Amino acid sequence: MPTTTSASPAAAAHRRRSRRKAPPPRQPWCCSFGLDPSTAAAAAASRSPLPAPRRAKLPHQLAPPLSRRIRSPGRVSPIDDPSFAATAGSCVSARLSSVIECPPPALPPTPPPPPAPEVERPRATLRLRLVEKGVFLEVDEVERVRRESKVVRKVLGGRGGEVAVEGKVEVESFREAVEMMLEDEDETAAMKRLARGGVARAIGVLEVSLSLMFDRGVNSCLIYLEAVPWNESEEDIIKKLLSQHSSYEAAFRNLLARLQPQRPTSSAELVVELIDSITKGTNNNARKELRNLVNGILSKSSVYIKGDKELDKRSIYCICHSSLNSLVGLFEESPDLVPADETSISSVGKGPLERIYKLVEDTNWLLQILIDRQMGEEFVDVWANKKTLSRMHERVSPMVRHELSRISATIFIAMGSGKLQCTGDKRFSFFQAWFRPMLVDFGWLRRYPKGLNVTTLEEGIGQALLTLTLAQQQVLFMEWFEAFSGQGRECPNLMRAFQVWWRRSFVRSLGSSS
Repeated sequence: MPTTTSASPAAAAHRRRSRRKAPPPRQPWCCSFGLDPSTAAAAAASRSPLPAPRRAKLPHQLAPPLSRRIRSPGRVSPIDDPSFAATAGSCVSARLSSVIECPPPALPPTPPPPPAPEVERPRATLRLRLVEKGVFLEVDEVERVRRESKVVRKVLGGRGGEVAVEGKVEVESFREAVEMMLEDEDETAAMKRLARGGVARAIGVLEVSLSLMFDRGVNSCLIYLEAVPWNESEEDIIKKLLSQHSSYEAAFRNLLARLQPQRPTSSAELVVELIDSITKGTNNNARKELRNLVNGILSKSSVYIKGDKELDKRSIYCICHSSLNSLVGLFEESPDLVPADETSISSVGKGPLERIYKLVEDTNWLLQILIDRQMGEEFVDVWANKKTLSRMHERVSPMVRHELSRISATIFIAMGSGKLQCTGDKRFSFFQAWFRPMLVDFGWLRRYPKGLNVTTLEEGIGQALLTLTLAQQQVLFMEWFEAFSGQGRECPNLMRAFQVWWRRSFVRSLGSSS
């Protein structure tokens, strides 16, 4: 029984082994995860340990056969060989027909190695420095600024760095110019941008653009400034910029046309034309305003004729002769309209009187221009030789003839103040012709001065009279003494000049002992 007992388990084990189906014959490198004994050691030494194989999937979960290389734990299966591929295919088919026991676990694809991290290079920056204000603007788009600015391209090349901007401009204008470099703007957009800032900022942008040789900005500023008005201070800045950057002369052409004439003419010639136009005008108020305008231009302190030539003396005297001839003709044509005993405007006639007023006013204005330019000595001789007017003075109404004495009053004042340096003969000739009419008309000039300072006139007559010889002075002072004794304050008061003449003649004469 012991023997039976011992054999029985052995027989049972044998029967179980006999019932178990023999495994199919193992074929080498057929999708197998086993290692070749000859290469196992080398593979183990050359490769790192692999993770444990995954659990086998059920047949319906297996992936379809792969047509690419499959990486095994030891090496890559050489399935490119056709004979080996056929054998491997039959093996795979046989294994798929079995239940679970020999399915090769699918290895996950080996992920590609991560790309090497790129070393980030530091970005180049451009620093634009406004020297006058000590302000920096950093710009990252260096290449764009290099394309727009010739100065940046020349100084920096392809690198970043710093560029100094000269000029006394505001920070807003500096920033505006840099922003225009970084924007792709057409002409309309650039005009709108500049219009928002106004003329002063546009001039600043122009100055920065010229400093950096930013051509697109220069052209935009010039187009805008050519289309808008400026004041005098802005005009001076524009002139200075245009003179400092002669390389842009072609671009400045339209702007220069507003600052300098293409065919320059003398301002002196134009002034003569203006004077002639005023004397021919008919609107009294307009003529008065235009005279003030021309007087401002001709003033010695005026900036409008700085450095220009003197007025053409001959042209001015030509206009004077024309006015005086018209005045003589008017008196000769209508003597009956101005009788000496008539003193009312209605009896004289308003038309001829207005024409006389106009001619006297024009002549006096021309004479004052000549005196201010130190060219009036010739007029004294011309006026002294108008014998026709001096003879007709006695035959016309005092309300008309006193207008002639206005011209004489201007000469007396200028001569007494030393502004007219005539010879003694010319001075005495003038006194002979117009001193008596002045004594008669002085009362009318006092009543109707029209801007004439009567006190200044009295002082001027006395001082001018004292420039004559003592003998000539005696004749004229005796004539004044007689007129003043009869007319009183209707005559000029020459008492102070009379006293000076008396002292020089009888008290402190050169031949006296005192």
